[in-house]
Amino acid sequence: MNEIKKIGIIGGGQMAEALIKGFLKKNLFNSENILVSEPVEERRKYLEKSYKINTTKSNVEVVKKNELILLAVKPQVMKKVLEEIAPYINTEKHLILTIAAGIPINFYEKILPPQTKVIRIMPNTCALVHQAISGISKGSFATDEDLKIAETIFSAIGETILVEENLMDAITSLSGSGPAYVALFIEALIDGGVRTGLPRYIAEKLVLQTVFGTAKLMLETGKNPYEIKSMVTSPAGTTITAMQEFYEKGLPGIIISGIYKAYLRAKELSKV
Repeated sequence: MNEIKKIGIIGGGQMAEALIKGFLKKNLFNSENILVSEPVEERRKYLEKSYKINTTKSNVEVVKKNELILLAVKPQVMKKVLEEIAPYINTEKHLILTIAAGIPINFYEKILPPQTKVIRIMPNTCALVHQAISGISKGSFATDEDLKIAETIFSAIGETILVEENLMDAITSLSGSGPAYVALFIEALIDGGVRTGLPRYIAEKLVLQTVFGTAKLMLETGKNPYEIKSMVTSPAGTTITAMQEFYEKGLPGIIISGIYKAYLRAKELSKV
């Protein structure tokens, strides 16, 4: 697989759609070289009309017509899908990419033919605006060239980071679930603004731009969280007063504990 010209996607949900948008925007694939299998006819018609791609209701057709296969189905149906396509996998030609949360690579390698090349990716929902961060791990038989293909593909929806698979549960609990944590914090900030007397629409605008701007500031300057806090926190000022309350109420510890609990749950779910 020296050059990737076409891709088959099994599953036509939101993450698949985000990837399709990224592929077309970055000219990774032409629309006629993207084939998506999706069981819901209405969804197939939507994808065809919106992106001029090809769709089918047959997972086997996707595998027969493409060497690069992206599995974008829900974890609970993955076993059924793998058993369906396994007889049609050519281990010399096919590269399997999967974005299913919680399913380890050895699960795929046990069901698919021996020596099938598998790469596991953990993106997050920020893919919908092409601002995802995707952890990528390769299986026992995938090559460094295969890994580069996965990196190229998922760079279409944001940043990528290569990790050993034993870190995937931690990535799931941090960046995979992370948008929900950030959304909760944003919601609390907005409510805090309303508590001070701001109209909600003003509080929301202030908070969203502040969170976005802070992340951008840290990314572009390389400043760490302590440095950012120091820039804002004046002696005996408003910021340090709020910080004292956050620390006294245990906010940092609650966040750490929550992420660790999510990590333990991810490990439980990966025992398939």
